[in-house]
Amino acid sequence: MSTVIEFKDVVKEYKTGNHILRAMDNVNFTIDEGEFVVILGPSGAGKSTLLNLLGGLDFATSGQIIVNNQHVENFNDKQLTEYRAKNVGFIFQFYNLIPNLTALENVELMKDIVDINIDGEEVLKSVGLENHSNQFPAQLSGGEQQRVSIARAVSKQPAMLLCDEPTGALDSKTGVLILNLLQSMSNDKNTTVIIVTHNAILAEAADKVIRIKNGQIEDIVINENPKKVSDLDW
Repeated sequence: MSTVIEFKDVVKEYKTGNHILRAMDNVNFTIDEGEFVVILGPSGAGKSTLLNLLGGLDFATSGQIIVNNQHVENFNDKQLTEYRAKNVGFIFQFYNLIPNLTALENVELMKDIVDINIDGEEVLKSVGLENHSNQFPAQLSGGEQQRVSIARAVSKQPAMLLCDEPTGALDSKTGVLILNLLQSMSNDKNTTVIIVTHNAILAEAADKVIRIKNGQIEDIVINENPKKVSDLDW
């Protein structure tokens, strides 16, 4: 597999008055195309900051963020918008659904962003929501809204899926369904999937596990024989 993501000496600092918080402290790692990657660490370790930098939602203070041989840290606003639209699928803890659009319309909204054919009904079926396509977000449970947001993210077939606690609002059965979907996208479609989570069990299914503590890489482990999500002891 070829390397598609590289962080080189990445630093991210936030300033509050005279105080400087270093959320990323000289971070270095690589991720290969199609890898199923799990990022572990306690709250405040820098996991979400890493995702935001990789997704072009925030700017590094210094260092290099290289994706497909492009230096994301040098992109202007227009380049970042195009990068996010064409290359990245985001799955956040918060659903960010448009309230006056149905579940199906929220998913098929991606047609306005990428030039591919999107079968919204089929994508909703893949996350177990085929019977909810005409419901509005307010008519759905929190878990169902999360599944719509996941369907929307995967519908545009991004090269990279960035997932911040993607199953946080789901029951265990539905969570396994979603994680199976994400793992199959990595295995079958060569999508690079990066999941931030507190759940260390998921590490057993990852191709690569990156542990973060206090804004620094604590450990990187390669799993030679990752398990299937469905085989984990939940």
